[in-house]
Amino acid sequence: MFMPEIHMPRSLLLAAALVAVPTLPLAAAPVAAPRVPIATLNQLPQPLPLPYDAAADARSAVAAAKARALKGHRKLLIDMGGNWCLDCRLLAGVMELPAMRGFMARHYEVVTVDIGRFDKNLDVPARYGIKGRLAGVPALLIVDPKTDRVVNAGRETALADARSLTPQGLADWLAQWA
Repeated sequence: MFMPEIHMPRSLLLAAALVAVPTLPLAAAPVAAPRVPIATLNQLPQPLPLPYDAAADARSAVAAAKARALKGHRKLLIDMGGNWCLDCRLLAGVMELPAMRGFMARHYEVVTVDIGRFDKNLDVPARYGIKGRLAGVPALLIVDPKTDRVVNAGRETALADARSLTPQGLADWLAQWA
């Protein structure tokens, strides 16, 4: 049987080949941190926030925040520290800046957990695989609420020396996990 030769333009052949190739999901584009309008931590509004409630029920607060994160398609950010900790209060001050508030609300459900003097609510980090004493505070657990897994594993205490960073540096660190 004779089959006539069919000529197709190259562009049509290329288009057909691309349609036939299975596509792979694209990696999510990195989230850009907002531009923080102050250059130094000394420029934060005073007094610095006191973000940790010593009387709060940490387990209930984390569970409620996780439910909100799941419903809102955001990551859960568990901020563990104490109001005695300058680095914790500096981080809270940066997160409360108007330039950061909207960013944080879009990407994270934040819950603070008072850990006393490293002797309170330690069941919260233990629940996420951190045994023993925290290496420092603030200790941030950034959790994917769908899998209940820590996405910043091994970097939980990276901001324990928050005072050594600029406000923009803190914003950039938070954005890398969003």
